[in-house]
Amino acid sequence: MIRLFVALELPESVRTRLSFLCAGIPGARWVAPENMHMTLRFIGDVEEPVYDEVVDALLDVRAPAFDLVLRDFGTFEQGRIVHTLWVGVERTEALMNLQAKIERAITGAGQEPERRRYMPHVTLARLKVAPEHRVAEFIAGNSPFRLEPIPVGRFALFSSHLSRNGASYTVEEVFPLTGAFAEAWGEGE
Repeated sequence: MIRLFVALELPESVRTRLSFLCAGIPGARWVAPENMHMTLRFIGDVEEPVYDEVVDALLDVRAPAFDLVLRDFGTFEQGRIVHTLWVGVERTEALMNLQAKIERAITGAGQEPERRRYMPHVTLARLKVAPEHRVAEFIAGNSPFRLEPIPVGRFALFSSHLSRNGASYTVEEVFPLTGAFAEAWGEGE
């Protein structure tokens, strides 16, 4: 079994800038810079033959390159408990079209459709016992927030490996987008 998700990689310079924000909330489990990404579709645990079907389906996704803009902060809650702190992503037509095409490809490969409404974001921290007022102070103290546009020229299939120290992610396959920015993503970004 292999645990999979489809995401946009973030350049090292962006991950570093985001990591400088990751402090000031007691009890927060901050995401390591090397694990920061923007999920397009969580797939879950699959067997090896399904992995091949997912890759084949993703090879058929055609979409243009585009710019991604990170801005503002928010939280996910369950009941009244805040469990995730994130930086938002502007919902552009190009991003939402790419995500929809990936969703169709994944369901076409036999996976269950995603039931949750898609909310583009980059997770900064997972919160279990963090005081809500400190989360609110973090958001207020770092707002307004907006990074310069990030050229996106590819998306990737990642595997997730869980351990006592948290998750680590590995890029398994890369799928280029078409257009002017496709070449901007060289090795080592």
